[in-house]
Amino acid sequence: MTSRIGPYRVSAYNTSKHSENKMHDDTVAKRYGFSGGLVPGVDVMAYMMHLPVAKWGRAFLERGLIEARFVKPVYDGEQADVMGEESNGVLELQVESRGDICATGTASLPAAAPSFSLSAFVEVAAADERKPVEATSYALGKWLGAAPRTWATDAAKQYLADIRETEAIYAQEGLGHPGLLPRVMNMVLVDNAIMGPWIHVGTRMQLLSAARIGDELTARAKVIGNYDKKGHRFVELDALVVANGKTPLAHCHHTAIYQPREQVAA
Repeated sequence: MTSRIGPYRVSAYNTSKHSENKMHDDTVAKRYGFSGGLVPGVDVMAYMMHLPVAKWGRAFLERGLIEARFVKPVYDGEQADVMGEESNGVLELQVESRGDICATGTASLPAAAPSFSLSAFVEVAAADERKPVEATSYALGKWLGAAPRTWATDAAKQYLADIRETEAIYAQEGLGHPGLLPRVMNMVLVDNAIMGPWIHVGTRMQLLSAARIGDELTARAKVIGNYDKKGHRFVELDALVVANGKTPLAHCHHTAIYQPREQVAA
C-alpha cells in the first residue's frame, strides 16, 4: 500500500548569505556554475524533516531515521515543494524547485533507537588555530570536535522562522528542531580548518533522543572518507551529536565537498 503526503511548500531562504562559506554568495557561487548563492543543504534537510515529524510526531524526534542527498541547488526566494510517498513504513522524500528535483531521501521510524556509547566516540576540542584547508585537515581516522553551540529561546524561535517551520510541537513542548544537528556537523568542518567555498552534499541521521531548546550541542566526529571524485575533494564524517556533554542526540554520516572544482570559463 502506497500513500502520498504533501506537498509541504516553503519559500526558501538563504540563511547563510553573509557566512564564511561564500558558496552562499551570489557572485562566488556563479564561478562554480550556479545561478546564485545556495540555500544551505542543512536547511533543505530541515524542510524535508517536516513531513516525518508531521506524520510520526515526537516519536520521530526521539528515534527517527532520515537520509538526505542534495542533487541540485535551491535558491533564495524560490518555492520548494517537499513531497513524500510512503510504502512499507518508509517515506520516500523529494524536494522540487523550479521544476527540478533538488533533493531526495528517505525517512522511517524504527521500533527503538539503537544504543551508542559515548566512550566509543573520542571527545576532542575544536582546533585552537584554524589553518587553510588541505587534505591533512581531514586525515582519515582523525577525530574532530566542534565548539559548543546553543540555540536558546529567541535563537530557537528565529531558527524556526528562518526554515519556515510550521509544526507547533517545538514551541509547545520546548524541543529543539532536528535540523540543528546537521548544522553542528557542518561546524565540525568549519571549526577545524579555514575553507573556501564548499558544499554539503548529504547526511544520514539516526535520531537517538529529542533535543531540548537551549541544549548545548557539540559533536564527536571521526573522518572516514577523504577522496577525489571528478575534480572535487570530498570528506565523510561518522559522528555522535551530543547534548550537554552527556546525551547522544543523533548518529550522523555527513558528507561534504570541501574543495569543489571551479567552472572553467568558456
